[in-house]
Amino acid sequence: MSAKSMILAVAGAAAIVPSAPLLASEPHSGAAATEAAVAMAHHLPPLWLVAPFVVLLLMIATGPLFYHRFWEHHYPKAAMGLGAVVALYYGFMMDHGTHTLLHTLEEYISFMALIASLFIVSGGILIHIERRGTPLVNGALLMFGAVLADIIGTTGASMLLIRPYMRINEGRLRAFHIVFFIFIVSNIGGGLTPIGDPPLFLGFLKGVPFFWVISKVWLPWIAVIATLIVIFMLLDWKAGKGEVTPAPKSSDGAITITGTKNFAWLAVIIVAVFLDPAVISGFPSLQEMLGVPFGIREVIMFSVAFVAYKNADGDALKGNEFNFEPIKEVAFLFVGIFATMIPALELIGSYAAIHAGEFSVSRFYWMTGALSGVLDNAPTYLNFLAGALGKFGLDINSADAVLQIRAFAAGTGSPVPGDVTSDVYLVAISIAAVFFGAMTYIGNAPNFMVKNIAAQAEADVPDFVEYIWKYSIPILLPVFLVLWLLFFNF
Repeated sequence: MSAKSMILAVAGAAAIVPSAPLLASEPHSGAAATEAAVAMAHHLPPLWLVAPFVVLLLMIATGPLFYHRFWEHHYPKAAMGLGAVVALYYGFMMDHGTHTLLHTLEEYISFMALIASLFIVSGGILIHIERRGTPLVNGALLMFGAVLADIIGTTGASMLLIRPYMRINEGRLRAFHIVFFIFIVSNIGGGLTPIGDPPLFLGFLKGVPFFWVISKVWLPWIAVIATLIVIFMLLDWKAGKGEVTPAPKSSDGAITITGTKNFAWLAVIIVAVFLDPAVISGFPSLQEMLGVPFGIREVIMFSVAFVAYKNADGDALKGNEFNFEPIKEVAFLFVGIFATMIPALELIGSYAAIHAGEFSVSRFYWMTGALSGVLDNAPTYLNFLAGALGKFGLDINSADAVLQIRAFAAGTGSPVPGDVTSDVYLVAISIAAVFFGAMTYIGNAPNFMVKNIAAQAEADVPDFVEYIWKYSIPILLPVFLVLWLLFFNF
């Protein structure tokens, strides 16, 4: 999750991290923290159980480079085998293991329902732009994608735009084109609304008002998006100097869309995200009624995927060179990721709950960001949100906890020491969870999907290590450092 889609947030919000109920009502009390630590110790996995997750990450990073043929044929076995190690330990050795595994299965099914349905539905929409890719055209498309991500989510915007984006740059497509698309459309663009990215939807379910995010995040969002687009356009201009490319058949910039009926299916998927008891009071839950690890929402999404594919426009599928290989790879790799990251998330949740009282805004920002880049950013957000609330003596299980911390910031509640308002912690956590998801291919759900679609089209796509070493660290990290200096250096 990390990865990291709205539906995962909906599922993740259904169960609070194990450490949340143990937050002390007086977080600055050493005795309370010690008591919480002792209580948690009886419910936490051993540290060595994080090893399968680390091994899986290393295999994802090195497999395509050093043992490509083996990895291509056996990655499903590797992912499921490592996931089975954790699953077996939780099933037989942990007191809460069965419940945790069932919850993780629910998250995974929800994740795949959204990813698969958006992948299939968007595959039946062929967007053709009668214009060559130029720095200005590409920059405008990335900006449009960033805004669209806040309306239909980063996954929806990524699946809808990646193919036309690659087509207009045919013959001049470079690795950085794909990378910046992931940076902007698949991650940071979704940082303004709860629909945009899973962590923000979790906040919405926990009481953060729908438009609070955009009211607090719009300035950092614009600053980062504008900076990245300027950097991209400079790289695009430099890469295109002296190139001679054939002109398109039409240069009027006309946009033609084949398979427009699939937009209706896309709307059904987005609406279905909200069909959950956590959002609509009294909405029926198949989990409670039938004991199955999915709800009505997932049934709708998988049904939409099936019907949309069976009735898809053949020309659209052919024009998009649609096949199921990308979704197959995501399905197998993420079943391993979801299973193996269970102990890592529980250990992080414990640490955040115990030490939140001593966390500064800076520490919340960097820790949430760093972990969101390699873990599912939705539960990472939830863990540190619980920690931020606990820092002010609030419990994430309380229905009005977020309202209280916002009241502190507005000066209508208990005073907050120093010049730092309490809701700056929420802003730092929200931005870090969404923005840092771009640091790796597994930081957010659409990243790996975009990579696979581009690779299927034989585009130049950086491998896991190159993506981090050549792009994330030298480009994203300095931008995030400046963002911290300007807004969260407390």
